[in-house]
Amino acid sequence: MTSEKTVDGYIGGLGGERGAIVAALRDVIRTTAPEARETIKWAQPVYESGGPFAYIKAFGKSVNLGFWRGSEIRDPSGRLIGEGDRMRHVRLVALADVDRDLVADWVRQAVELNRTKGDPTKGT
Repeated sequence: MTSEKTVDGYIGGLGGERGAIVAALRDVIRTTAPEARETIKWAQPVYESGGPFAYIKAFGKSVNLGFWRGSEIRDPSGRLIGEGDRMRHVRLVALADVDRDLVADWVRQAVELNRTKGDPTKGT
């Protein structure tokens, strides 16, 4: 991975399928939540609106898209996984795994949860 401190640098350091997945997820998030702030925190892209609501983390052969309040997100698809009391993620291994409509729905819900409940890192 790259040591760049921007999302462009993060994507550029990945290349290949993982870079394409991250770029597609980024596009959906930025289109769905244009007010969100995009930063690199915890060595990964993080999206904030009233606090962090989503992150993207590349691994060796996959990419996770995670949500701070994922356990509260309606997910009839059953694709969000995780066992903690809050966070959930989806694991993507191919660009074809990115369901833009589904991701946009999750993003809208996550932003709304932060709007109504506050910053998830503040214990709300």
